Amino acid sequence: METRKVQVTGGSTFTVSLPKSWATDNDVSAGSEVEFYPEDDTLLLTPRSDSERVEGSLDVSELEGEQLTRAVMTMYVSGFDIIALEANRITTDQRRAIRDAVQGLVGVEVLEETSERVVLQDLLDSSELSIENAVTRMRLISQSMLEDAVTALVENDDDLARDVIERDDDVDRLYFVVSRIFRATLRSPRAAKELGLPREVCFDYHSSARQLERIADHAAKIAHLALELGDVPDGVTDGLQTVHDDSADVINKAMDALFMEDPDRSTALANEARESILAIDERTRDLRELLRDLDPAAAQLLGLVVDSLSRSADYGGNIAETALQKAAPRP
Repeated sequence: METRKVQVTGGSTFTVSLPKSWATDNDVSAGSEVEFYPEDDTLLLTPRSDSERVEGSLDVSELEGEQLTRAVMTMYVSGFDIIALEANRITTDQRRAIRDAVQGLVGVEVLEETSERVVLQDLLDSSELSIENAVTRMRLISQSMLEDAVTALVENDDDLARDVIERDDDVDRLYFVVSRIFRATLRSPRAAKELGLPREVCFDYHSSARQLERIADHAAKIAHLALELGDVPDGVTDGLQTVHDDSADVINKAMDALFMEDPDRSTALANEARESILAIDERTRDLRELLRDLDPAAAQLLGLVVDSLSRSADYGGNIAETALQKAAPRP
């Protein structure tokens, strides 16, 4: 940490010098322009950049399959607008992995493709992206997935189960968008200003988006189990529906609390969501007792379904906890 003494010039202008090492590292010299971003009692300063597109390159010679797909997604989340993937020769399997990555990202297209190089570009205008809209969309999809997964299970509807599994990709794509926006606010105060949200709120939305992504994963897991199971006894289906309804109620209340601007109402609703989880735990224990009378193989699979519903409620509880932190007074 370095300190500087504030001075007055011209009788009314406050001035302070910049550390030379910082200025040199960031190409700031006489005549350079810098940007100031006030945040409550903090003033953030950053060099002004004329570059609108962030470019990055990656040597993919040693990367294949899932590793290559994950590397592309990581560069996207990190904030690169143009991604150049290079190797002495890009194989057919590598191109397939790159295409899988592109399909898993919102707004990314192949800009250039040669035997040694594939260039990807994000076509979305980052300033027009809304982290609130993305999280809201994740909420709608993940909750509909969870509901449809249970319906597919109790009604033995394989087509609906497959549809739920496919929708999991939509939630993953939105989560990557949320992660990209959040990381941009950490790197640049300009990004947070364009969003019109404090970085603490962006963190809360990103944290909640992670919980929604996990709920979608469990919905997809239930859908996979539905494809393995046949008809489910009526007594068990009633219990599954009840646990689902209660879990969905926790998630709904938690998300409503997260987006609520009134801190008192948000706190009350979030606490109500968290307290409901205890009742769900009791119902899941009763439901597991019913499973003891079933065929062991079916009981095991249905036990996994009950576990996924219980965990989904817990993730809703995590969102409620985030809502409480968001609504709490700031120091």
